[in-house]
This record gives sequence, structure tokens and C-alpha cells, in this order.
Amino acid sequence: MPENTAWAYSELVKEHFMNPRNVLDDSENFQESGKGLVGNPQCGDEMLMLIKVDPEGERITDCRWKTYGCASAIASTSMLSEVIKGLTIEEAFQITPKKIVERLGGLPDRKIHCSVLGDKALRAAINDYYRRSGQADKIREEKRTLVCQCLNVYDDEIEEAVLEGAKTYIELQERTKLGTVCGGCREQAETLLKQYLQKHFG
Repeated sequence: MPENTAWAYSELVKEHFMNPRNVLDDSENFQESGKGLVGNPQCGDEMLMLIKVDPEGERITDCRWKTYGCASAIASTSMLSEVIKGLTIEEAFQITPKKIVERLGGLPDRKIHCSVLGDKALRAAINDYYRRSGQADKIREEKRTLVCQCLNVYDDEIEEAVLEGAKTYIELQERTKLGTVCGGCREQAETLLKQYLQKHFG
């Protein structure tokens, strides 16, 4: 990085980016209890999360992860991997990207969406653990709700747009194109916009 280029992150983010914790080494034989893989490597972001659960099936004892993501994704997942050790599975499932960002001392608004990768991979790993251990009744799959029927835009796409910087209905339209045909979804979209802004930035 050129000397005259300002570092846009906190020192803690820099520390976790330069020295990430619990990264999966290619040569490491890590026997996981659950595995989660989310993202799309074609877009440059993919996250693998492996967790170990104690014999009683209550607490996460260890984890490893790997990503093709940016500095924000690396730092937030490094912090997440430290936080979840020793937590019950339920406690780990409830961790939000907002909490991790707060632990890191903040991230630039345009990079908040990167912190979601580790969170999603963790929940996928927990669901995989439930699947492997014969507890399918505890699996919580994320359900999508169709908001804009004309252009097939779902609630999770609205949340992603908010994480990428959309703060107004117009900015939401620019990113998703929702409401540009009949406009019947505007009220629902604006409600979701407010909810996601409060969830991630409130």
C-alpha cells in the first residue's frame, strides 16, 4: 500500500487482517462436526467455515475458516472465529454481523456487507452439524420472501443492497430495480429498508 494512502479501517481490523486467527491450513487435518460454505467465487467472495462441537453437543470448541474475500471479510471472520469458541450452539447462531463489526471498532459502510459472509457460513455449519448428528428438527433454513413480483426481487436482495450502501428507496431501486414496473411493492420495500438499516446501522 502506498505510504500516502490512508488506511480506512480500525487498528483492530488491521490486526485481524494481517494476522487472521483460526484460518484453515491446506495441510491441516481438521475433523469438523459441521461445515458451511457460502458465497460465489466467481464474484470474488466465498467463505468456508468448519466447527467442532463438544461430545455433549452443546458448545463450539474450535473452528477453522477460509475465504476468498476482502480485508473486511477476513478481519470480521477472524474476529467471529475467536468469539464463537466456548459459546453454546444457540448463542453462536444468534451472533449478528453488527455485533462483530462493533467488536472490530467499525467498518466502512460500503464494506459492511463483507461481514455477512462469516455469519452465513457459521449458520450453515451449525445446520450441517444438526444434519450430521440426527437433529434435523433443529435446522433453521433461511426463508426468502418475494417482495417485487414484477422483477422477482426478494427480501434478502434488499438486505444485501442495504449492506452495500443503499439508504433510500431510490438507491434501493438503483441496485435492485424493484418497484420500477407497477410500484405495488413500494410500501413493503420501504418497511424492509428501515428494518435492515436499523439492524445493521442503527
